[in-house]
Amino acid sequence: MLNSVTVKDYMTSAMITLTPDTDIVEAARTLLEYRLSGAPVVDGHKRVIGFLSEKDCLHTVLSAVYNQDYGDLVEDRMSKTLLLVHPSENITDVAERFLKDGVRMYPVVEKDVLVGMISRQSVLNAFCRMSQTCPTK
Repeated sequence: MLNSVTVKDYMTSAMITLTPDTDIVEAARTLLEYRLSGAPVVDGHKRVIGFLSEKDCLHTVLSAVYNQDYGDLVEDRMSKTLLLVHPSENITDVAERFLKDGVRMYPVVEKDVLVGMISRQSVLNAFCRMSQTCPTK
């Protein structure tokens, strides 16, 4: 039954994004404010060009401690290796990718445009709903 569920069924379309020219300290504040482990970095056309995680921000923390340099931008620290999913992908396949890739969330992209995000929690929610043991979405 879970094999018939798609990313579109459980992704969130309300998302926080960053731009490459955002100051890294401001980006870290945004992640903290919204309790995010990371956020997609988009260009002016909502195309995903990178992803900034808490771990990426730690590089700036160390640079600030050792070199008193706080001057990084998001583009300096973001991962440019894109791990994306499509809204029509099967949620079971995405669960397998979460295990393989070790990430906490994926940007959801359709026709090269960011349309949402899906997290490991979203996959767990789908599983619970299908087994009828969790509260509704």
